[in-house]
Amino acid sequence: MHDKHWGRALVWALLFLSLIAAPAQAVPNSGYWQRVREGASGYTAVQGQEAGELIQASGEVWRRWRNGPLALAGEIGLSGVVALLVLVYLLRGPIRLTRLRTGVMIPRWSLGERILHWTAAALFLLLMLTGLSLLYGRRLLLPLLGYDAFSVYLSLAKWVHNLLGPLFFLALGAMTWIWLKDNLWQRNDWHWLRSLGGVIGTGHPPAGRFNAGEKLWFWLLLIGGSLVCFTGLVLDFPLFGLEREGMQLAHIVHLASALIVMVAALGHIYLGSLGTEGALEGMVRGKVDLSWARQHHELWLRELEASSTWSGKARPEVVRPDSFFKP
Repeated sequence: MHDKHWGRALVWALLFLSLIAAPAQAVPNSGYWQRVREGASGYTAVQGQEAGELIQASGEVWRRWRNGPLALAGEIGLSGVVALLVLVYLLRGPIRLTRLRTGVMIPRWSLGERILHWTAAALFLLLMLTGLSLLYGRRLLLPLLGYDAFSVYLSLAKWVHNLLGPLFFLALGAMTWIWLKDNLWQRNDWHWLRSLGGVIGTGHPPAGRFNAGEKLWFWLLLIGGSLVCFTGLVLDFPLFGLEREGMQLAHIVHLASALIVMVAALGHIYLGSLGTEGALEGMVRGKVDLSWARQHHELWLRELEASSTWSGKARPEVVRPDSFFKP
């Protein structure tokens, strides 16, 4: 019994000493966790970039911006422009030719230009689909696919998005090289804008190879697309010495620029397909009807008529008016 009492006394003594020492060991000073949350340095043993920062406080700011204002703005912008285009199509319909088709087909896009355009378009659509999946997939796709299928799809979407981004950057550079000279601003472009391409007033304003609306889309794609591509490279290859805060800023710029370009792209897709009779015909076949050229790009047609491209193998081809898309 004597040994048993001594054992109990020793246990109680050790427990008492641990309770006294515990607070001093658990909290080095009264503001410990406050400084950790503020991102103060000196609280980790990791070596290298951002070594002394246990919790990166700006990550919460980035998350709130991504899932809050930017995601909401994307929803409003994308759904709003889709609703507007549907309304325009139902109330106004496509822009029809004001003259009957002549059957004379004018060369407008070369084979190389068409291959480049459709390659860039395919890359853009895949990047748009995968990017929106990464942004809205958890809320929209997870309830439909379930956790397992959604995890597989999102992993594939992220891989495809990261792989195709640099390829789109190359396509954007090629389009800039080929079409930059045709998209320089000219005096007649202001007239086109004032009449909104013929919506205001009477008659269709004359335009060069690219009208003012197409030029605005070109420059928006060039500037916005470049921001998307450069920031995407930063996110794809974190080898530029940026800390996490710099990566988060790059992602915010990447997302905001991408959403703006996507909203504008929906209008471009509509006007180049359902919205304008004969426009898609030119980008698929490479030729447009003479009546279409006179109505939409009269200045370009005059330049073409005055040049030597009307002779030899580039001479306009006469075909049946209903051989491609019926008006």
